[in-house]
Amino acid sequence: MIHLKTPGEIQAMRAAGLVVADILATVSAAAKPGVRTRDLDGIARDVLRRHGARSPFLGYRPSFADSPFPGVICTSVNDAVLHGIPSRERLRPGDLLSVDCGALLDGWAADAAVTVAVGAPSPADAALADTTAAALRAGIAAAVPGGRLGDISAAIGMVGRAGGYGINTDYGGHGVGHEMHELPSVPNEGRPARGLRLPVGLVIAIEPWFLGGGSDAYRVDPDGWTLRTADGSRGAHVEHTVAVTADGPLVLTAA
Repeated sequence: MIHLKTPGEIQAMRAAGLVVADILATVSAAAKPGVRTRDLDGIARDVLRRHGARSPFLGYRPSFADSPFPGVICTSVNDAVLHGIPSRERLRPGDLLSVDCGALLDGWAADAAVTVAVGAPSPADAALADTTAAALRAGIAAAVPGGRLGDISAAIGMVGRAGGYGINTDYGGHGVGHEMHELPSVPNEGRPARGLRLPVGLVIAIEPWFLGGGSDAYRVDPDGWTLRTADGSRGAHVEHTVAVTADGPLVLTAA
């Protein structure tokens, strides 16, 4: 069942979204050569504590996972594109890092992700990251009352395919509310003017993730969580939690 939010509930979710924005900004600033990804997880935990918030990631165990997720953020480096587990791995100059995080505050969730370069990005990495961010903007722009869910998916997919990148719809956006993952699902490719008509009060996470080599295929690490591009190319992942309002899309996880 899809649960629509009142204006007051959307404002409560905005408070959770600001915690997520703070985490992403703080972690991104700390993503320097030599830093371990588990250190970034520790920084995110400190931000959560400072705000009195909890992580919806820590201990999360969906049906596909053999074990609960052990961190409060996902840190996906280079060919890892989703669900990377924070570890002893040290960042190196030229790495491409995607950070995904969520927060639970006063019973409401928010979820967002960024992709950042460690040091100066290569032209290919910069183009991949820029295109993924452009796809997110296109998806958000389509989140208007009376539109269709397929309009969001089509807008994302059009940008990604025009860039020559791979797109896989096994994972994508989703509803957000009291839980991090609610209905509906929001694929990163689809047909316009199809699917659910977007009502005022719908809150969704819009999250493009593209595979740099052009193939749509991925593989899963033995840890049961980390998704990597099948061809070894780099990936990028960005996300915002967005409310459909009478005045248009409202990004709840923007700083």
